[in-house]
Amino acid sequence: MNLLFSNDRPGTYPESWYAATATPPGPFPELRGDTRADVCVIGGGYTGLSAALHLAGRGYDVVLLEAHRMGFGASGRNGGQVGSGQRLEQDALERLMGDEDATRLWHLAEDAKALVAALIADHGIDCAYRPGVVHADWHAADVPHSHGYAEKLLREYEYDLIEPLTRDEMQALVGTTAYQGGYVDWGAGHLHPLAFAFGLARAAADAGARLHERSHVHHIRHGAQAVVQTDKGRVTADHVILAANGYLGGLDRKVAARVMPINNFILATEPLGERADTVLTRDVAVADSKFVVNYFRLSADKRLLFGGGESYGYRFPSDIAATVRKPMLEVFPHLRDVKTDYAWGGTLAITMNRLPFFTRPAANMLSASGYSGHGVALAVLAGRIMAEATAGQAEQFDLMARIPTPRFPGGSALRTPLLALAMSWYAMRDRIGV
Repeated sequence: MNLLFSNDRPGTYPESWYAATATPPGPFPELRGDTRADVCVIGGGYTGLSAALHLAGRGYDVVLLEAHRMGFGASGRNGGQVGSGQRLEQDALERLMGDEDATRLWHLAEDAKALVAALIADHGIDCAYRPGVVHADWHAADVPHSHGYAEKLLREYEYDLIEPLTRDEMQALVGTTAYQGGYVDWGAGHLHPLAFAFGLARAAADAGARLHERSHVHHIRHGAQAVVQTDKGRVTADHVILAANGYLGGLDRKVAARVMPINNFILATEPLGERADTVLTRDVAVADSKFVVNYFRLSADKRLLFGGGESYGYRFPSDIAATVRKPMLEVFPHLRDVKTDYAWGGTLAITMNRLPFFTRPAANMLSASGYSGHGVALAVLAGRIMAEATAGQAEQFDLMARIPTPRFPGGSALRTPLLALAMSWYAMRDRIGV
């Protein structure tokens, strides 16, 4: 199933608060006819736009193809959290990769945050970046682990930007009794994700990349030169960068076997005014410890942007707002009378081990995807890493490609029932506190 056309109108941004508060670049022309490029990038999200920007900055002739609009997918619909580290904690990475590679992966993730900050500054991207991401523990038994992890990062990685929070300190920051403690990471942050994607698109175009919207890639022919085919055009290129993530469809079977699309949903309330302080007393973002994660923050106009809800298939629910209001009211029952002004869904991609999958599907093709909800910074870095690997500097790409990424069992035919089973199981664990 190709989710590019399952839940959205072609070429039309979802009716989100993000789309209502950001001005898109372009529009960029549809690809028509044949063209030649050094590199063809497939996908106009963070990964593809970053790759195009960094390649164009190195003097490569780059064509980027996006099936809808720039930032249309998960890059323009997510919670906007620029997190630290990888999706797995360092303890798990040390067991999986060994201490040396785990340390490299930590520093790579630090580079990812620094890259986001540098791109915002260098290109004047107005995306309201703010520091501070809270990890909120749903169960009291989780708090000692969170505090111990903060101590480990300080002791072994010299990361001193985490502030542990007791139950009382958490509840002074986040206006709910649902959380029992946790920490705030002042080295992480949050931003307007669609405005950031738009800024990357403008920067890539200014650098000389040729961007094309409404240019759906449906076939790639590999060879000494790759031929990338769209509905109305064709690109012949020396190199291809595959940056489709959850919207890959059947474009590459090797990637699809290890990267599963999954939907997530967000709502934006009406402006809360003075009641915003009953949600957050500081301008931070929050993600909690549930497997089916709740994540939220306040917008610039004091709306609650809340993400969560369970998805058991690839079609969006008929009432997204109701789907997300349920977990929102578990956290903030005092907002029951607050209206929902926007509600939207999007498709991201996960892997079995929740770490991104970097691979070379063909001799002259690179792919990165499967950020598993931790992609705002890592996807941007992935684009730069693939640009560097295309130019012959592949050390960081090879490090990421060493991460073992198992196949999902059952193939594409069992994806939907397996997704439903897994989400039901983990949602039950969240409810009973296992």
